[in-house]
Amino acid sequence: MKLKFLGSGTSQGVPVIGCHCEVCTSGDPRDSRTRSSVLVTTDQHKKILIDCGPDFRFQMLQNREDHIDAVLLTHEHNDHVIGLDDLRPLIFKNHGDMPLYCMSRVGEEVKSRFSYAFAAEKYPGAPSFQLTEINGDFTLFDAAVTPVSVMHYRLPILGFKFKKLAYITDASQIPADEIPKLQNLDYLILNCIRKVNEHPAHFILPQILDLFAQLKPKQMYLTHLSHHMGLHEASEAELPPGLHLAYDGLELEF
Repeated sequence: MKLKFLGSGTSQGVPVIGCHCEVCTSGDPRDSRTRSSVLVTTDQHKKILIDCGPDFRFQMLQNREDHIDAVLLTHEHNDHVIGLDDLRPLIFKNHGDMPLYCMSRVGEEVKSRFSYAFAAEKYPGAPSFQLTEINGDFTLFDAAVTPVSVMHYRLPILGFKFKKLAYITDASQIPADEIPKLQNLDYLILNCIRKVNEHPAHFILPQILDLFAQLKPKQMYLTHLSHHMGLHEASEAELPPGLHLAYDGLELEF
């Protein structure tokens, strides 16, 4: 299987509109970060998108990707769902509803924000989705999927585990009973919004270092990064062996 980072940035993206810091003006393409999303390719070459934010169209074109078989949503915040309408050409190409897997609360939010996609009489060209509620482990095509329940401030959201890789974004706390799912991993992907100053809804670097020491994955990659994380090259050099900053376009095989 493969995982590609379509986006590795926080909700504002990097560069931030109106900011002229060294990160936002950097010429290193790794410092240009679209909103967080990944594309998982299964062993049978099925394409599973995790989150569909406002940069989805650009991300697909930038990566020369032209197919999605199903979508998993971690939660309902706009930077993770508002690009769902841009799935329309792929829905038309597939000649059927796009399978969409999420928590029941998230499904209701999707129905509210994209009500025209669920209308009894749809206008020509409207997207169409087949919503499936996530309740425990499930199999999607040839891939076994284990949801990982985490907290995003006071909001319960999901991460996802495939084989020995886990992807978690927007977490600020991992409940103790979910910790066993994150042990003995080859790859653990976690959000890290900045280096210092606690954030109520996201991990910061000292918390990440504690989790890295506790969970001991072979490799950990950080995503949902803001410009406050600093330049990619300099910040990567400060991290201990096995801990890395993700960047848009990075691929992992697992």
